[in-house]
Amino acid sequence: MITKDYPEEGELVIGTVTKVQNFGAFVKLDEYTGKEGFIHISEVATGWVKRIRNYVREKQKVVCKVLNVDAAKNHIDLSLKRVNEHQRRDKIQEWKNSQKAQKLFEMVAELINKDPTECYKEFGAKLSETYGTLYTAFEEAAYDNEALTEDGFQGEWVQAFNQVAEENISVSYVEIDGIITITCQEENGVEHIKSALNLAEQSEYEDVPIKVIYIGAPRYKITVEAPDYKIAEDQLKKALERATEHIKNHNGELSFSRDQDD
Repeated sequence: MITKDYPEEGELVIGTVTKVQNFGAFVKLDEYTGKEGFIHISEVATGWVKRIRNYVREKQKVVCKVLNVDAAKNHIDLSLKRVNEHQRRDKIQEWKNSQKAQKLFEMVAELINKDPTECYKEFGAKLSETYGTLYTAFEEAAYDNEALTEDGFQGEWVQAFNQVAEENISVSYVEIDGIITITCQEENGVEHIKSALNLAEQSEYEDVPIKVIYIGAPRYKITVEAPDYKIAEDQLKKALERATEHIKNHNGELSFSRDQDD
């Protein structure tokens, strides 16, 4: 399912060290069939490298940044030192997801009795284009088995794809929270506050719960759980807008803080 012949300059790639010499290391690029890159000793680590094998060794999996690509000479210059820890972790997770997606895709092909390469041409490439990666397509299908159909995909394979996604992908949820401070000076202010907080809890999605818990007047903790941070933040914003509009219509005030110690 690898479609590009060469990586692009600036791209992060994952590879396996095949040979270490005094002047640098050779790396087989796992995402590009038959392609090998080279890390010069000056790009192994910051500062002077006395012994290169203190930093890299044969069979080691590494994440590198592509410095230069010369397709005519089949030469790719890589850097190890220009990849920070956060980038390294993200790239490794991306690679793991890609590997898992490939195995799951083969399971889909087996269910419909077709060759994986044929399936990729038929619908896999389009899934990758639509969702960014094949793994994301599996995540979407696991989260909502109507997602692919709603996005225009059709065919006998859709049911098989949904089945494999549901059985093998665990949808992870994120949680965000903060503190609402709310007051109302009207005679029946307590009721208006309750109504405002009830409105805050009215999520647009069944699977995105919003909870408001009493801490101690006038403070309440609001928590939103969602499949990703974008949805969570959006629903939190709308929850606060609903509560704020209601309480202001009754001469009250509402403020929000991420810091629970405020």
